[in-house]
Amino acid sequence: MEFLNRHIDRPLLLAAAAAMRIWHERTGHPPQKLAPLWNIIVIFILLSASSLLLDGTIYIFALGTLLMLCAPSLHLLAFARISQDYDIRSYRALAARAARKREAEWATRLTVLLTGAAFPFCVPASDEAAGLFLLGASLWFVLTAPAKMYFDAAEPPPPAGGGQKASSRQRIFAG
Repeated sequence: MEFLNRHIDRPLLLAAAAAMRIWHERTGHPPQKLAPLWNIIVIFILLSASSLLLDGTIYIFALGTLLMLCAPSLHLLAFARISQDYDIRSYRALAARAARKREAEWATRLTVLLTGAAFPFCVPASDEAAGLFLLGASLWFVLTAPAKMYFDAAEPPPPAGGGQKASSRQRIFAG
């Protein structure tokens, strides 16, 4: 288990923390908005691929399915109570939640990651349209589910204004 933790889980947590830090520094938005935005980006990539590979009623079905998958992320970005003000209080709450998730859900994160990696190879289908649809669904799962879990468990970036107070806490979790 220590091998999986050291060589798979911890580097992915550090990569998620770095992505959230870069996101927060460049956009000024709170880090909680990165996971829903990533989901929408993946869905739009799948929408473009499906417009090239599918046609007729299968394309309409795929389009409707992808738009329904997009709805929760759009709702979260537009109407959820994610504060625009990312201050030290928000940082502390997010860091405490991430620490709990890091410790309690590491086996779940690794299971979802390994399942997601094997899932595209385990979906045989008899016709071409169904095969493409299942491939798209498995790609959506592979690209969004593990990312969301790692974004939730990664150490959030300190806020721009209160970085001094937050950086000592970040060092505690990094060690």
